[in-house]
Amino acid sequence: MCEFCNHIEKADTTSQMPLIGDKAPEFIANTTNGEVNFPADYAGKWVILFSHPADFTPVCTTEFMTFQSMLSEFQKFNTEVIGLSIGTLTGHLAWIKSIKEIDYRGWSGMNITFPIIDDMNMEVAKKYGMIHHNAADGKTVRAVFIIDPQGIIRTILYYPLTTGRNFDEIRRTLIALQTADNFHVATPADWQPGEDVVVSAPSTTAGMNERISGQDKNLDVKAWYLTFKKLTKDEIIEKSTAKTNKKSK
Repeated sequence: MCEFCNHIEKADTTSQMPLIGDKAPEFIANTTNGEVNFPADYAGKWVILFSHPADFTPVCTTEFMTFQSMLSEFQKFNTEVIGLSIGTLTGHLAWIKSIKEIDYRGWSGMNITFPIIDDMNMEVAKKYGMIHHNAADGKTVRAVFIIDPQGIIRTILYYPLTTGRNFDEIRRTLIALQTADNFHVATPADWQPGEDVVVSAPSTTAGMNERISGQDKNLDVKAWYLTFKKLTKDEIIEKSTAKTNKKSK
């Protein structure tokens, strides 16, 4: 095949990835838990949508088991998990059965309960820019999209085939996003729940002078544009899990 034709063929199986702040691309697909209409079926919930290169692969297996081990924790934070690869439902189901026979990190007999999308036609992968030909031709890379209850993409993470995801960072990012929304603050570098958060900088001279004066004893003013305040881990968890707790009653 000529170089030009090869370029056209590859261009046809890729698409521009959505960006942070965009509406999550819509799709209807079959999954291991039945048909899903995304993101409509998840309205009012946070979603972690992730892709993996292929079924029956070692790194992906460790990731699936880790996602499953954390699923109940994510759900406490009003968050659901949904996976994707360019594979068939038959392959997904066979892999799920195989995973139950694996003992890893003390997990054994594990049943993967979150849905896995059948994307043999690459429709979803192309909508989300999950196919990076120079990294993995014909496979999806390790993508993570954190999508909010309004169906807006809030975080995008990409990992190569050889590197398993950092699940502590996925959890930390999810909680940081919810904290920012719930308390109208930002989170500094390496922030963990319970550590001080950042309040927005003043936008007027009067506000700047008031901030510098230190009148508000609840604030830790490092500079007029860099100010912290305390926010306990209990406050964060209570606010983030309130909607889930309300639904379960």
